[in-house]
Amino acid sequence: MEDWRHGGFGLYLHWPFCASKCPYCDFNSHVAAAIDQRRWQAAYLTELERMAAQTGPRVVNTVFIGGGTPSLMEPDLVAAILERVRSLWSPANDMEVTLEANPGSVEAGRFRGYADAGVNRISMGVQALNDADLRRLGRLHSVAEARGAFEIARTTFSRVSFDLIYARQDQRAGDWRLELREALGMAVDHLSLYQLTIEDGTAFGARHAAGSLRGLPEDDLAADMYLETQDICAEAGMPAYEVSNHAAPGSESRHNLIYWRCGDYAGVGPGAHGRLTLDGQRLATETLLSPAAWLESVEVRGTGESAREAISQADQAAEYLMMSLRLEEGMDMARYGTLAAAPLDQAAIERLGDIGLVSGDGGRLRATPAGRAILNAVIRELLA
Repeated sequence: MEDWRHGGFGLYLHWPFCASKCPYCDFNSHVAAAIDQRRWQAAYLTELERMAAQTGPRVVNTVFIGGGTPSLMEPDLVAAILERVRSLWSPANDMEVTLEANPGSVEAGRFRGYADAGVNRISMGVQALNDADLRRLGRLHSVAEARGAFEIARTTFSRVSFDLIYARQDQRAGDWRLELREALGMAVDHLSLYQLTIEDGTAFGARHAAGSLRGLPEDDLAADMYLETQDICAEAGMPAYEVSNHAAPGSESRHNLIYWRCGDYAGVGPGAHGRLTLDGQRLATETLLSPAAWLESVEVRGTGESAREAISQADQAAEYLMMSLRLEEGMDMARYGTLAAAPLDQAAIERLGDIGLVSGDGGRLRATPAGRAILNAVIRELLA
């Protein structure tokens, strides 16, 4: 069995446009005055056909339309994409189709159009449940608008997730506890909870470098918030199945599980990355970042791909270790040994186990809750 089949096969489609650029965001997102959605539709369909010609017949388990703000897409565009996906590959009986949405771009009619097109899961970028912090984060919506959008989503789709950012400027632990419990009271089946990180190339990154981004929590406070988040969510019946993701049992994001289980996924759209196994070789693919350049390249050259690189067996093994240990289920030791052509260092496992950072049984190795809090250090020790 080819290794990717342990994780399955999915499609990631990137919509690069937003109404505004958030100061913390380092995703490939752009503000555009006008978008020719028919032109973009033709390009996406061309790329999907190119991918299908290379992969051959496969069952597609998931489709994830991310961005950017995909809820700015016309429902007819989403319908055309999903119709082409279903014609090019065999859709799984329970194929998960996720679309990301921002509360400010949600309309009941548009959401009904997405559902009719085949979207069955919404991931909503709420980010904060107080208006002052939403303004600090550069969000265009209010808490009231977020709640209204969420109500539309949960009455239209059976599966709804939303994101929150914590360890924000001047945020106290008690404030986060109250906000998290409020979010859990709203949640349908899934929450993504991320610590605010300051990335180079963002407005926040520039302010931080200039010393003008004040009120960020100390590392110890951020770590305490993380640990409390795990406890509060578990008590509410939405334990962490991954470092930053919480779900009711059975409601995990199946698309993201393909990433963390190192399955194959085709990346379509400006800046989309992919992992594809073709003719027995696992490949990393990249696409052009600029929306205009990507669109022109697809129209002129028949591809938006900018790079394709073979991944060695050793790098596949390291990638599998790094991704799978993010999950509560951990990693399959035999699978790692096959990829690496050697088992993990038992002495390293024992050292980490003795201090409560990993545990193992039944041929699986897991990072404990304490280990996931310092996962990079655990991975460095195992790969050393």
